[in-house]
Amino acid sequence: MRLTNFKTFLLVGCVSVFVTFGGLSLATASEITDGLKVAIDKTIEIVVDPKYQNDKTARRAAMRKIIDGKFNYTEMGRRSLAKSWNDISLDERKEFIGLFSKLLENSYASKIESYRDEKIIYQDEVVKGNYALVKTRIERADDKIDVDYKLKKADGDWLIYDFVIEKVSMIRNYRSQFSKIIKRDSYKALIEKLSTKIAELGDGESDKL
Repeated sequence: MRLTNFKTFLLVGCVSVFVTFGGLSLATASEITDGLKVAIDKTIEIVVDPKYQNDKTARRAAMRKIIDGKFNYTEMGRRSLAKSWNDISLDERKEFIGLFSKLLENSYASKIESYRDEKIIYQDEVVKGNYALVKTRIERADDKIDVDYKLKKADGDWLIYDFVIEKVSMIRNYRSQFSKIIKRDSYKALIEKLSTKIAELGDGESDKL
């Protein structure tokens, strides 16, 4: 899939990068890289496990446990709302994070379930304090795609808070969408759109608002 396609389907496509590539090449894997690999391997095992093939509910519940454990939804949500985060109450923040996490979960699941045997090469890792950047490259038969993972250390674990695919950030993409909706309509309208989109994702729709 070329860059134009990734920009068009970023909110769904970038998610699949995390969980759909089983190959790993790294001379000396660090704690951070090892954590990513473990999550990848476990998720793929669920996707290809025959016992889940005819049980979508059980399959997605099993995948959700892994996905939820590796993503910092609060950090993702705060960054995606940007300045608007400071304008909402604590209860509204909880509501938003709940909806936002479901949006991501459903997006992941819809792409993960179309697993193909592709390969991810871990190229580099940069750590600055509690923040880290893991640079990877996805290799397909006819294409190579650069994907960077941004992680933040929280409670002793390194959790993902953004993906950058061919220099396109998932969080910036969401921030752009959310900002337009809030400015054009209102924050309440964003919440309504998120609720509607989550329901649609259950039917296999795109997650673009």
